[in-house]
Amino acid sequence: MRLPDWIRTKHAGGLHKTKRVLRTYGLSTVCEEARCPNSGECFSKPSAAFMILGSKCTRNCGFCSVESSTPEPVDAGEPARISLAAREMGLRYVVITSVTRDDLHDGGAGHFARTVCSVKSNLPEAKVEVLTPDFQGNPDSLNTVLNSGPDVYNHNIETVPGLYPVVRPLADYRRSLHILENAKKRAPGIYIKSGLMLGFGEKIPEVMNVLRDLRNAGCDIITIGQYLRPSKLNLPVVEYIRPDVFERLRLSALAMGFKYAASAPLVRSSMNAEEMYNNN
Repeated sequence: MRLPDWIRTKHAGGLHKTKRVLRTYGLSTVCEEARCPNSGECFSKPSAAFMILGSKCTRNCGFCSVESSTPEPVDAGEPARISLAAREMGLRYVVITSVTRDDLHDGGAGHFARTVCSVKSNLPEAKVEVLTPDFQGNPDSLNTVLNSGPDVYNHNIETVPGLYPVVRPLADYRRSLHILENAKKRAPGIYIKSGLMLGFGEKIPEVMNVLRDLRNAGCDIITIGQYLRPSKLNLPVVEYIRPDVFERLRLSALAMGFKYAASAPLVRSSMNAEEMYNNN
């Protein structure tokens, strides 16, 4: 499908400097691996969502361009390199995400925790947001990450439950909700965040039900964006949702009690994450 007029990405300066720092420290970002349309704008600030635990995922979600294959060994030096890169970039807000590592006994939770602790040690004034996989619902893995002291816990619900078999075939809608609910119960002092994409063929009443489920689970911040097909190997776009629909969903989310709602075609989970945090 042809991109509509209301979807326009920004191209800004500063990309090469940010990429140089990332390559110097041998780091990956979800911005690049998932082919995010906003990477130019974010890298120019600079801002980046560091992707830990390698670039190979054990799952094969229909929307994601991250390669699905046998993952690399865990890189013990990665947490320290991320903290050094974040300091060199002058970041005040650090987002840490990962591929899904179902091959690891803790799903990579220990590596998440070590990365958070390294960043907080080297950048004590910086806020840290983690965007984690579901850890197959393992409560010990969740506790490991929460005990490292992130300021925001993010886990994306991605789509409506009826589309999970196509969009997230190895995930479970209720399990993802329970991750968010348990995170709020175990760390009530931090912000809980989630996001979903539109354009897979979902209906607006289904989206409203997801928003209600997220709010009931204790979610504080919600992001809603348009799914854009990253490659021909991924799911096709069923519909491009108009900006006025996104705005109505934003207002509905605020009316439900979300502390912050970002809803527009090019909204992404980690985009403007610092702004979302500071406006709460």
